[in-house]
Amino acid sequence: MTTALTAILVFGLLVFFHELGHFSIAKLVGIKVHEFAIGMGPRLLKFTKGETDYSIRVLPLGGYVKMEGEDETSNDIRSFSKKTVGERIAVIFAGPFMNFILALVLFAIIFYNIGGIPTTTIDEVIANSPAESVGIQRNDQILTIDGVAVEDWEHLVNEINTSEGEPMKIGLLRNNERIEKIVEPQKEEESNRFMIGIVPATEKSFTLAMKGSYQQTKMIFIEMFGFFRRVFARQATTAEVVGPVGIISLVGQASQDGLYNVLYLAALISINLGIVNLLPIPALDGSRILFLVFEFFRGKPVDPEKEAFVHMIGLALLMLLMIIITYKDILTFITG
Repeated sequence: MTTALTAILVFGLLVFFHELGHFSIAKLVGIKVHEFAIGMGPRLLKFTKGETDYSIRVLPLGGYVKMEGEDETSNDIRSFSKKTVGERIAVIFAGPFMNFILALVLFAIIFYNIGGIPTTTIDEVIANSPAESVGIQRNDQILTIDGVAVEDWEHLVNEINTSEGEPMKIGLLRNNERIEKIVEPQKEEESNRFMIGIVPATEKSFTLAMKGSYQQTKMIFIEMFGFFRRVFARQATTAEVVGPVGIISLVGQASQDGLYNVLYLAALISINLGIVNLLPIPALDGSRILFLVFEFFRGKPVDPEKEAFVHMIGLALLMLLMIIITYKDILTFITG
């Protein structure tokens, strides 16, 4: 029961922010919005404010913002189709963009509340490590490596790891005095990375939390594009793809490990949702943007009914794919 409730809350949060992006920009540019819905299927709750119905529906998967003239011909001056190409692209892009914003916020919450952000000040020197052997001490602040200013802990780790064990000249600040040490990084067999044996001090800071959040989001973007490269190279495996059942299972596992694990998984899923939605696949936001770019260069729009038909076919294929992935997830769940 807890797993199901947590999964519904996670899905609801992701969908709400995605649709809020579409809704906010649509309202900003003056488009008439008939309904803002979270979930699919029959309505559970509904209220009306102004010209827009707000509803929560039975199935906690997906949602939509129903705009005048989005998938049909409309002569209303406030219809989606009457807005400029730039305004319509902004409305469509705002959904995935809000998923990225949500991920940044969730990661920032995690980084701020769990131990803070690692800094370039040393909290601990590991015994019998290269750092200890040359006299690096606790509370030393690392300023430079081979004359290059160290930007943050991630930069420091990357510089050490790419040294391939070659001696490095490390500039330190100790008691307001600048000193230098020559260190030879050693390779750790377990991680297969070069290290000098130091543990960073951490600092709770909103600015640092946002910086750490940005770096984490960037890393996941890189991993996602790496996955797409493997897909096109036919090197990806089915184990790397999960559907709703697989996600619910992951959410359940995360919920057992605490709130911050759930938030981390929600941020990860949010980034994936944003990126996938920008793919040029019919029925997804990326395809709608592609149609609008085509309209811009063509000088006139594609027939709304023909475009709607393309998206309908795309949606049917996506639903079929979702069924296949869900079947795979269920088999994986049953077989353990």
